[in-house]
Amino acid sequence: MSEPLVVTIPHRLGKDEALRRIKAGLSRAETEFAWLLALEEEVWTGDRLTFRAAALGQRASGIVDVYESGVRLEVTLPWLLARFSQAAQRVIGQKGQLMLEKK
Repeated sequence: MSEPLVVTIPHRLGKDEALRRIKAGLSRAETEFAWLLALEEEVWTGDRLTFRAAALGQRASGIVDVYESGVRLEVTLPWLLARFSQAAQRVIGQKGQLMLEKK
């Protein structure tokens, strides 16, 4: 396993609204990216999501912590997916920021 990929996204929504948007976003992502990504396990414990996912025949696991003013994603990627970690970090950051923009 490689170093974990960590993405922190600040927001001004408050914890409850951020949680609502993240849960809705995960549902959309499961549908939109079903051809690439499968969420195999999704367990919410309070403000923390623990998950396992598969992509390109590889499995990854991680956590998402939702705070009052930010969200932190930490995912441990297998070596094949780790090769794409910089691109993934950039995309996750951009999509996460869009999802958590105040509207």
